[in-house]
Amino acid sequence: MDGRTRLVATVLVVTVMTATPGCATQDEGQAADPPAERTTAPLTPSGPDPTGPGATEPSPDQASPSPPVPTASPTEEATPRPPEPRRSFVSIPELGLRDVPVVRYRGSPDDGPGTAIQNTGPMASPRGPRGGVGPGEVGNFIVTGHRLSGTAPLRYAPSLRRGDRVRVRSGDTVFVYEVRRTRWTSFRSPRSLAGQRAPVPGRPGRTATRPMITLSTCATIEDHAAGNYWSDRYDNPEHRIDKIGALVATRPA
Repeated sequence: MDGRTRLVATVLVVTVMTATPGCATQDEGQAADPPAERTTAPLTPSGPDPTGPGATEPSPDQASPSPPVPTASPTEEATPRPPEPRRSFVSIPELGLRDVPVVRYRGSPDDGPGTAIQNTGPMASPRGPRGGVGPGEVGNFIVTGHRLSGTAPLRYAPSLRRGDRVRVRSGDTVFVYEVRRTRWTSFRSPRSLAGQRAPVPGRPGRTATRPMITLSTCATIEDHAAGNYWSDRYDNPEHRIDKIGALVATRPA
């Protein structure tokens, strides 16, 4: 090989080595693939299987956030109850009574104002700290009426038995009470009087949870038969016969 041929071969070898820097060829203008990212395998917790028996709940800081609690849409406010009329009306089919007026007043059972109301014919219903509540209200709705004087609306009230109904119409609503038991009240016993006026009739100190009624009249006949002629300054005898009932139904008047 002469010197010219040797020079050409050398140039070709150098050119080939410059054009092939690696083992793989690469098209012109094509970018090289980026190096693969290094991944790290998740650490395996030591100890027992965190999802198996005996696993503990994550702490509040570790627990996933709870989904937002939906806010309840505002509800319509309950329709306010209209003021109680001054008079309500009592009907007791078993006694033949129909729409006997009951006048509410502030006081205690069979006090001066209450006795005066009864003397004119209606029955009376005391309200306030020493009285009761209105018809249909939770607590003790107290109604007192004469048995022997005036119009004597409760002449036969002592004959009422368990299960008999007392209907009270107040405004546009009728409240139906059912007689449950009989109780005697002594006007000479503060403890007995406290039981008559208690929110739960006969159970002073208990909290009322339902509407109840005390229908009260004098025990003059029974007291006189026993030789007891005691009376207070309003001519009320010592004892009252109280019929205790509970509200069992409500309907439009």
